Amino acid sequence: MSDPVIEASDVTRTFMISAGFMRGKQPLHAVNGISLNVERGEVLGIVGESGCGKTTLAKMMLGLLEPTSGTLRLDGKLVGAAHRIEVARILQPIFQDPYSSLNPRKSIGDIIMLPLKVQNDPDPATWRKRAEDIMDLVGLPTRVYNNYPNQLSGGQRQRVAIARALINRPKIVICDEPTSALDVSVQSQILNLLQDLRGEFGLTYVLISHNLAVVEHMATRVAVMYLGRIVEQADTDTLFKAPKHPYTQALLGSVLTPEPGLGVPDTHLGAAYPNPIDPPSGCTFHPRCAQVMDHCSKQAPPAVANGGMVECHLYAHGGGRKSPKRKSK
Repeated sequence: MSDPVIEASDVTRTFMISAGFMRGKQPLHAVNGISLNVERGEVLGIVGESGCGKTTLAKMMLGLLEPTSGTLRLDGKLVGAAHRIEVARILQPIFQDPYSSLNPRKSIGDIIMLPLKVQNDPDPATWRKRAEDIMDLVGLPTRVYNNYPNQLSGGQRQRVAIARALINRPKIVICDEPTSALDVSVQSQILNLLQDLRGEFGLTYVLISHNLAVVEHMATRVAVMYLGRIVEQADTDTLFKAPKHPYTQALLGSVLTPEPGLGVPDTHLGAAYPNPIDPPSGCTFHPRCAQVMDHCSKQAPPAVANGGMVECHLYAHGGGRKSPKRKSK
């Protein structure tokens, strides 16, 4: 039975930006008509190149940006109509860089307790105990309670950020590149911690990452974004074993492997990314697509339910091409 905690319906976000000297402003459609449900308890991975709109979508979920059009609901409540504190009780972020997401002038204990203060928790006498309890859960020794962020390692700082996000027991956590600023040796520890906490608190994660290995390890379902739209959605096993959209196939083909002699993979995407202010007509991916057809440049592809969802003319008439399988590593 469907139980969505995030419901996005035809959500757009448009920014007006300068087109150059004496040329006025032009619209940039950072998010361009996204419809998406995130089910309770799942981990939705969102992947795509830089600039495709992943972080803008996350900011709208957090209530930091209002959609230009469309509706966005958190646990049944319209994000725009709910008070920011109410949104914060439902959803919390874990940001990419633990070096800049923590206030260097506040102690670790104060940082972790801040959501309780901001969200007007009615029992201040319990705050320190609750902070120490969550520190223990995320693997932070209580002796660092009075320390400052610059006295901690990168992995410890990210544990502080996780503790701050979870102290008031939110239902949803948005993880925006949660390990990209950490040493490789620490990344797996943080990912395993997030998995354990998900089971402990019954959390729902939205995981934004460029690291496809992280997404494959963490996510239960994956959405692939390109120029402000979701072009493919599928459960993780299906998407990684049999990607359907040519863009998804190119992304998975770009992953470096340790096999000697293979060199850098050629994704056939070219070096140039389309101008988001003046996107290509029809299917916006067609100038970079290895399987482009004549009508791709003229008609936008429909969304086809094909063991998930894919926006591609290759599947528009129900035939469905067989997807190339990933090479074994």
